[in-house]
Amino acid sequence: MRLSSTAHVRRRFRPQGAAVVWRWVAALLAGLACGPTAHAAESVDAPRGVAPFVFAVPRSAAAVVAQCAAMLTDLRRMQAHLAQGAEPPTAALLGELDAMTRREEDTLGPLGLLAAVSPRKAIRDAADACEREHDAFAARFLQDAAVHARLQQVSPADDIDRRYLREVLDDFADAGVALAADRQQRVRELRETLTRLTQRFERRLREDRTLLPFTAVELDGVPRDVWRRAPQDAQGRFRLGLAQATVFPLLDNATRAATRERMWRAFLSQGGSENLQTLAALAQARRELAQQFGFESYADFVLRRRMAHSEAEAQSFLATVKDAVRQRELSDLAELRAEKARHLHQSIDNTVIQRWDVAFYSERLRRARYAVDQEQFRAYFPPEASLRLVFALAERLLGVTVEPLAQREPLWHRDARGYTLSDTHTKALLGTLFVDLYPRADKFNHAAVWSFRNASTLAGRRAAAALVVNFNRQGLTLEELETLLHEFGHALHALLSNTRYAAQGGTNVQLDFVEAPSQMLEDWVYDPQVLALMAPWCAACAPVPAALLAQARAARDFGKGIGFSRQHLYARYDLALYGRESADPLALWTRMEADTPLGSVSGTLFPAGFEHIASGYAAGYYGYLWSLVIAEDLRTAFAADRLDAQVGRRYRETVLEQGGQVAPDELLRRFLGRATDSRAFFESLGK
Repeated sequence: MRLSSTAHVRRRFRPQGAAVVWRWVAALLAGLACGPTAHAAESVDAPRGVAPFVFAVPRSAAAVVAQCAAMLTDLRRMQAHLAQGAEPPTAALLGELDAMTRREEDTLGPLGLLAAVSPRKAIRDAADACEREHDAFAARFLQDAAVHARLQQVSPADDIDRRYLREVLDDFADAGVALAADRQQRVRELRETLTRLTQRFERRLREDRTLLPFTAVELDGVPRDVWRRAPQDAQGRFRLGLAQATVFPLLDNATRAATRERMWRAFLSQGGSENLQTLAALAQARRELAQQFGFESYADFVLRRRMAHSEAEAQSFLATVKDAVRQRELSDLAELRAEKARHLHQSIDNTVIQRWDVAFYSERLRRARYAVDQEQFRAYFPPEASLRLVFALAERLLGVTVEPLAQREPLWHRDARGYTLSDTHTKALLGTLFVDLYPRADKFNHAAVWSFRNASTLAGRRAAAALVVNFNRQGLTLEELETLLHEFGHALHALLSNTRYAAQGGTNVQLDFVEAPSQMLEDWVYDPQVLALMAPWCAACAPVPAALLAQARAARDFGKGIGFSRQHLYARYDLALYGRESADPLALWTRMEADTPLGSVSGTLFPAGFEHIASGYAAGYYGYLWSLVIAEDLRTAFAADRLDAQVGRRYRETVLEQGGQVAPDELLRRFLGRATDSRAFFESLGK
């Protein structure tokens, strides 16, 4: 059993909400169906008769409670079966263990998604409660000495078994199976505390009700589609919330600095003092957890299982990035300062760039220098056509066919819909994708993919995943199209997985590798032949002029120094928060941000909304930059033609289909024909 129901979130250099739902102890549980265990049962493709996943949405909190109780009953029964075997265990025991993974996924996977997208608070709360119950069970399961002893006797049949067994035994070790009884109890208490605190942190952000009133005059420059349908107060002011589809266009376009500042401060204060307290408690609990195992820091405790191996190695990597972008950041800021002085007709000596100025003046420079305005792209990229575009890209590049799914029952909201992915040649089902495109109250308000059901050739099981975003119904900017393609990259990683064990399927890979397949695809939106794939699906959509697309590509590189430096700061802060020294989250952030060219802004509470590091990216945010190094290297294989189906098929088979059953370094060696390196990444920094 391995980490399951993972959710990944991103937007370039802007931290968002929950990524990779934290579930160390669920790492071993994700489903249950004592199915076949012999490797001879595997097949290269799923049987054609395999049906798409049916998402049965519970209609009440009571139904959620019943589903959860049934799951836990099954898992306890399976635990007893695993522990009681008398004969010397064989590799078949790994198949029985993975059957638990599949059973857990069957219930907790959909519920984990519903906790983030269901319009009904009772459903969301019941799903959260189920996760807490499951994690309490999982914490005890991973301390089961009898099951652990039997696993230690297994002789792996091959390298896939060997890797899975090692990961499983690592999970038992990290849960405290070898600790004394009193310390085992404390580990269970800490893990249950972490689940509870993480849910509180996420819920405060998801259910945020902040509305800022602005007059039409104050919204000068902001596209009317962003605010004209917003509710109005008694004075006729438009009340705007903190969804990305509202915040980012406002910060990019509002001509009034006071308007930008109000929105920026509100956005960076989400979660409030309560989330700061929760984050402090999370950091302390994680530090104590690591100390139970003899580690000085939580970072060292978790990084020993990742590509980076240790906090020191991650810090060393970040130092090389900082050295590469330091001067470029200063140069970018100097240009913004000069642009602000020109805009306000004042001396540059009297001009100061504030943090709420960065996006606005970056956009002004891009428009002036490259004649590129992100808002102009909305006319080219209607949401539904944009979704069809990324589907067409997968069809052309990876040899799949995407078709609408006739759902037997309504999904969680009328905006949600399902699709099937099948192999274009064999017609075999590959997986089922659910998509939820538009913002609404109480919905997870960033961009993510939930890989809530993973493939297993052992059981003839195909994957299911959900792509959740919050786009303007009027259309996407080019940056938002990047986001869509990035998230679809996560979905492809999940749905094209063809792994033996569900626990190693899809995005169940080392955390500092998981973003690479998605980051690789972001650059595809700047290729004219890729965008031309939309034509058959949107006759009314005018093609983006080639010159405009080329200008947009050049404009994207402006401000790269600022962006990478900010991302670098987020990663260093995360490692520091979970490092050897205990620190108050806000005081630590203020001190670290103050040591940057723009300094720190008093009165903001940025860590209170840094959902990544409250949940699955705790001591792992460096992974975005680490994965980007890999992504840039992956792109080199497509340099001649980003739609090369032969290379795409090789990529699908050697990287995406392998999930986590092969080490990332080996996957990259097989695909690239050499060991991966950082040359492409550092070359990209110089553009």
